[in-house]
Amino acid sequence: MSTYEVRRSAVIPASAKEIFPLVNSFREWTAWSPWESVDPGMDRRYFGPDTGVGAGYEWSGNRKAGSGTMEIVESVPDSTVKVRLQFTKPFKALNPTTFTFTSVPGGTEVQWRMTGENKGAAKIFAFFVNMDKMVGSDFERGLASLAGTVAARKKG
Repeated sequence: MSTYEVRRSAVIPASAKEIFPLVNSFREWTAWSPWESVDPGMDRRYFGPDTGVGAGYEWSGNRKAGSGTMEIVESVPDSTVKVRLQFTKPFKALNPTTFTFTSVPGGTEVQWRMTGENKGAAKIFAFFVNMDKMVGSDFERGLASLAGTVAARKKG
């Protein structure tokens, strides 16, 4: 089996206390997630609590958006959010995902990390597409959007 890791980070000029709630609630992801614009007509369903452990999100969209579920499995205020990310389409995959928030000069370093294994059809797909490049650019856009969302909320 071929395993992979995608990791990106950015320093956001805000405290972890300001950033953390935007990641700790899937209802907030619509403001900054890089995948929200992939399919504006995507079906979404939230389940469990609004924030923290047990909060969940299910989506089903076009071919590009795919479908799956996310559930927060660990939440340490202003420090860590761990997500169980499971895709059902276009490929079945389980991708543990972690966000960490570290105070640094100038703000908070937010790290977004996802791991996974290429199995079955996804293993064949991986021969042609580099997951780090493909998903990494989404993470970069997402972190930039997260920074923009935090800045807009600080102003308004």
